[in-house]
Amino acid sequence: MIQKVLVANRGEIAVRVMRTCREMGIRSVAVYSDADRTAMHVRYADEAVHIGAAPSRESYLNIDRIIDAAKQTQADAIHPGYGFLSENAVFAERCETEGIIFIGPDAYAINTMGDKISARKMMNAAGVPIVPGTVSPIDDEQEAIVKINEIGLPVMIKASAGGGGKGMRLVRSEHDILSAIRSARSEALNAFGNGSVYIEKYIQSPHHIEFQILADNFGNCLHLFERECSVQRRHQKVVEERPSPVMTPEVRLEMGLHAVNAAKAVNYSGAGTIEFVVDDNLNYYFLEMNTRLQVEHPITERVVGVDLVREQINIANNLPLSFRQEDLKQHGHSIECRIYAEDPDNNFMPSPGLIKHITKPQGLGMRTDGYVYEGYEIPMEYDPMISKLIVWAADRSEAISRMQRALYEYKITGVKTSIRFLEKVMQHPAFKLGKYNTTFIEQYADELFAGEECNSDCQDMAVIAAFLTYQQKLIEAQPPKHGGQMTNNWKAYGRRRIKIRI
Repeated sequence: MIQKVLVANRGEIAVRVMRTCREMGIRSVAVYSDADRTAMHVRYADEAVHIGAAPSRESYLNIDRIIDAAKQTQADAIHPGYGFLSENAVFAERCETEGIIFIGPDAYAINTMGDKISARKMMNAAGVPIVPGTVSPIDDEQEAIVKINEIGLPVMIKASAGGGGKGMRLVRSEHDILSAIRSARSEALNAFGNGSVYIEKYIQSPHHIEFQILADNFGNCLHLFERECSVQRRHQKVVEERPSPVMTPEVRLEMGLHAVNAAKAVNYSGAGTIEFVVDDNLNYYFLEMNTRLQVEHPITERVVGVDLVREQINIANNLPLSFRQEDLKQHGHSIECRIYAEDPDNNFMPSPGLIKHITKPQGLGMRTDGYVYEGYEIPMEYDPMISKLIVWAADRSEAISRMQRALYEYKITGVKTSIRFLEKVMQHPAFKLGKYNTTFIEQYADELFAGEECNSDCQDMAVIAAFLTYQQKLIEAQPPKHGGQMTNNWKAYGRRRIKIRI
């Protein structure tokens, strides 16, 4: 059985995996770059190994250094988290060669489903509905024009490798076809080292709905229902919820069966996600498979009551699934908001810097998966996500209200964040009614990005924060002359009889 896990990642996902390891009595090993010497995952782990400079290619993407760290600490297994090497077939194969358990699917499944073109071919053969389009790379541009005319505009030009919205171009008019193909190829080559692109019919008013699946090494495979991931910016998810507000029991059953068949088609083992695009009439099509844990997995855990990381580790330990499809039920409603160190009013520019103060929301139905703390400096080299805020309630309406309260309570100073923007999303009538799709942010941009003046409460808080910072510096520079140690700063301010002028 696995006794020690090296987590080949950083940030909140590294901490989240380590928490489950601790609950299971498994020791954890952190790896870190120069930029992450003081990071939370380094402080939380039982052991930590430095693996290189700040750039990812010299640290978190360096397979040799991670394997060496696992050997050095005698780790039995490696958990890749998400991002970095989590869907790298070479890494999974290298782990196997070195006798280290890779907590995830095998290289064949990663290769087959990681390449969107090969995945489309596989799903088509397995009877899973796919979006109309090509199942081969675009080699001839003139042939591509002919194919697009057959499919009908609008279409998406999509990179075969990678994800995150890179190498994707929406084409609405014929004169944009060639430029879209060339720019998508160029971006895909730079991002993934693979410039292959293909054509898909663009689904109008699309919903992005995905199904969480689990499969063991004994042929057992099941789904843990769906997640609605349609609040997106540049094809990146911002808010997720479950159950989906547009789903019906009949369509849920059908899509769940297709998700399981998709996983079985590649003899999948571990946790994975089958992503679908769904139109307003609930026609659905396979989009892609993520052969790893998803960022939004906590909302599944909260509604279904299953620790997905624990299940990943059990599967890697060659244990069968301990439950059947009919054992799984959904209870209540859960929403996740991704909190980024970004400036929404400045085209979401990253906002790295020093965290001066942080107050996390608390109370019934709250979960915060994060990694920052007061005094921590968010590095500029990595993804700017600070945390994931997850709420649960008995129904959707209550969950939205709870998330609004949680966002109100969440206070971070020192860097700009997306918290206020997310408050506007929660307050928007279209979101509250569940009548939104992947064009939501674009469609309601004027309302979501509307400037607003700081109200009196905001001004008061700014004055108080500035005053407290100023007084703290005074106390540190000149301790009180009376005997004893002060236990309360407010008492200190009173004793000094300092006047506040507003």
